[in-house]
Order: sequence, then C-alpha cells, then structure tokens
Amino acid sequence: MKVLMKPIEMIAWFTEQGIPNPIKYRASLEDQSKICITVNRIITRKEEKLAGNRMIIFKCQSILDDIERIYELKYEINTCKWYLFKM
Repeated sequence: MKVLMKPIEMIAWFTEQGIPNPIKYRASLEDQSKICITVNRIITRKEEKLAGNRMIIFKCQSILDDIERIYELKYEINTCKWYLFKM
C-alpha cells in the first residue's frame, strides 16, 4: 500500500460513545475531479497517538472499478478531520 495522507470529505455516523464509523467519502483526483467511494466493510479499527495527536485508523474495503480494494482511513480526533492514509 502506498502512503497518501490526503484530506477527504466524509459522511460518517457516530456511536453514543463518540466513536466514528465511515460510510462514504469524496476524494480529489490528480486532474482535480472528485470521486465518491462507499465504504463496504470496516475490517479493523485501532487508535494511535502520533506526536500527541490521537487518531483512529480504519482498515476498510470497497469495490473500485470492479476490483475489491483494501485501504486505510485516518480520523484525527482533536480536529475532526478525515484522511485517506494508505491505498
């Protein structure tokens, strides 16, 4: 997997404890067009602390161009920002 760390727009739902669950995201491509991707399955969820910033890492699976792909999303808890971390 290639590390990207690109900011993305996310639609997510949160549990009563405040744990996010990604549903669908929109990312920009190299030619400045946008692509919407639905998260089909969350494989794992783990929390890490990087330079004092708490982040939740989601290993997810989706179908892109008729191919099943696995990728990682990051949610930065302090700033409420989402990133496409690895693909």
